[in-house]
Amino acid sequence: MEYQIKSAEGKLGVLIPGLGAVATTFIAGVEAIKKGIAQPVGSLTQMSNIRLGKRTENRYPLIKDFVPLANLNDIVFGGWDVYEDNVYEAAVNAQVLERHQLDAVKAELEAIKPMKAVFDREFVKNLDGNNIKKAKTKYDLAFELMEDIRSFKEKNNCSRLVMVWCASTEKYIDHCEVYDTIDNFEAGLHNDDPRISPSMIYAYAAIKMGVPFANGAPNLTCDIPALVELAKVMEVPIAGKDFKTGQTLMKTIVAPGLHARALGIKGWFSSNILGNRDGLVLDDPDNFKTKEVSKLSVLEEILRPDLNPELYGELYHKVRINYYPPHGDNKESWDNIDIFGWMGYPMQIKINFLCRDSILAAPIVLDLALFMDLASRAGMGGIQEWLSFYFKSPQTAPDLKPEHDIFKQLIKLQNTLRHIMGEDMITHLGLDYYQELVESL
Repeated sequence: MEYQIKSAEGKLGVLIPGLGAVATTFIAGVEAIKKGIAQPVGSLTQMSNIRLGKRTENRYPLIKDFVPLANLNDIVFGGWDVYEDNVYEAAVNAQVLERHQLDAVKAELEAIKPMKAVFDREFVKNLDGNNIKKAKTKYDLAFELMEDIRSFKEKNNCSRLVMVWCASTEKYIDHCEVYDTIDNFEAGLHNDDPRISPSMIYAYAAIKMGVPFANGAPNLTCDIPALVELAKVMEVPIAGKDFKTGQTLMKTIVAPGLHARALGIKGWFSSNILGNRDGLVLDDPDNFKTKEVSKLSVLEEILRPDLNPELYGELYHKVRINYYPPHGDNKESWDNIDIFGWMGYPMQIKINFLCRDSILAAPIVLDLALFMDLASRAGMGGIQEWLSFYFKSPQTAPDLKPEHDIFKQLIKLQNTLRHIMGEDMITHLGLDYYQELVESL
């Protein structure tokens, strides 16, 4: 298949439900980068190279120079939040970035004021606010969001839009019939069905407006059959879910290495403390369960105990998250890994990761916004599994197991970029170098 990628000319509007710590850190960072006072560290689109052709060709362009991505200077921001604070005020309250860093882009941040949010306290019990939409039904709320999207695009003279969910984790919900088909879902919106969450309403509004949607939380959002089908019909890219930042990032780096060496694992105990808004929301058991399901699936999918029962059949995996206000956005995680090797001899690995949750998430938001826009311009509608690299619980086609190994995910991402740009896939086999040498003798 040959891709005809539309031009990236014009402004790209990045719309964000949830202008909290992650979103404000992302926006402040991009505005600082535009001014030349910061570097986009952590962003593959901006700072990573991609190999093209054989190693002997020495072609390693930056990704941003290889694929036609939107220029950072052409990005404008908007969003919704339950609080009325502008982005500068919200960033100050989040206490992620230093005040002098925020003051350097104060005018740009103050100009971004949140639109009224779609919010249902049933899904986030530990959060409240007064900047909230009021409407008769959930369909009316979706319609209001679509009007917000239309108005933002016109007001900011955008040629294209993307939406990235950066709001809080919603409570855990099970699949039900209202999620099965587009007709069921739309009927549920009209009937104000209590099982339809705010994040689903945002995703529906975005897809109906032709706006790519990426889900940065573990919510059951755009990965329900109704919205997957709608994304296919509308030819709109969707991706999710749950930004892969601190502890899970470490797991997807360490676990593939242990698995590659065929080392056994008896147990993996993970504990976290954090004190930001996300930590407050996760202090509720219903919301924590949503995050727990997302985090627990990682090891099982990488290690595959069903295929390797001698090594991982008795794996005990426990995850804990504790709200601890003094740490703010400075999340600290501890991992105790009980492994065993030759002749069953036990060993241990201890990891203490003092990370900055929003600092790790901000470049993910940037990359997803740019890649989702690229996918849209390339006509790649539906689930974008090639972006699994960025998610704890990657969205896949039905009955397809997700790939959690970060190194395999990176190969998939890079090969997708090569594919849409007409370059050869790279398998890293390397035998041709030696076979050619033998044949020439």
